[in-house]
Formats: sequence, C-alpha cells, structure tokens
Amino acid sequence: MSSNLEFVRSIFACWDRGDYTSTEWADPQIEFVIPYGPDAIRTTGLAGMADGWRNFLSTWDDGYRAEADQYRELDEERVLVTNTYHGRGKTSGLDVRQIGAKGATVFHIRAGKVTRLVLYWDLGRALADLGLTPETDAADLP
Repeated sequence: MSSNLEFVRSIFACWDRGDYTSTEWADPQIEFVIPYGPDAIRTTGLAGMADGWRNFLSTWDDGYRAEADQYRELDEERVLVTNTYHGRGKTSGLDVRQIGAKGATVFHIRAGKVTRLVLYWDLGRALADLGLTPETDAADLP
C-alpha cells in the first residue's frame, strides 16, 4: 500500500468517528472545495477551511460523519475515497442514510500534506469530474 493511501486512511479514521478537529494533515494554503449542492464552498487556507467546515456542520444535528467505503490511488498526488454519509439535517430532519447517500472525497497530496480537498455529495458527479465511469471504474476500487 502506498504512503498516500496510508496517509488518507489515517485522516479518515478520525472522520469515521466524527472527529474533525485535527488539521495537521493539511497544507497551510489548502484549497477546500464542495463543488455542488446547497453547501457549495471554495476557500483557501486553514482558517477558510475551518470556517467553511464549521458552517457546513452547523446545518446538521450532532452525529454527521462520512464513513469511508473504498480507497483508490488515482495517481502520485491524488487519492479517491468513496464514502457513505451519516447524519440528520437540522431543518429537514432527513436522515441521509434513508436516501443511501454515497459520495466521494478527493485528496490532492504533495510533500506529505493535503493541498486540495474536494468533497462530493454525489459519487456519480465525482467519477464524472475525474473522467471515470461508474460501471467500470467504481467496481475496480480496492
């Protein structure tokens, strides 16, 4: 297993528990992106990522988390993680597990730090943005 896969697994181990407090893994000028949806965000830097993430989490009752399903190294600098979302919206009361929310997270890594973090609500959009197809590429995820 590559060091980038191990690195991303260590980050997701905390996130699987709902712990988003550490930023030691992030480059100080990290680009944080949620490209689609009602919570679309694009920000740079640790403070911007923290503010964006805090705002995002404020729309959920306690217990929002993303559980890693599969990991795939796309190239020397990118790791794709497919994930299942867990949580209940504060306004709607909707539990995202009821709709089978499957998304993805793409980590861009350079010199042992995440330089860009992209969170996708929809796995299909993530695969399309990456030029992958759900029928062939998602089935090959390790």
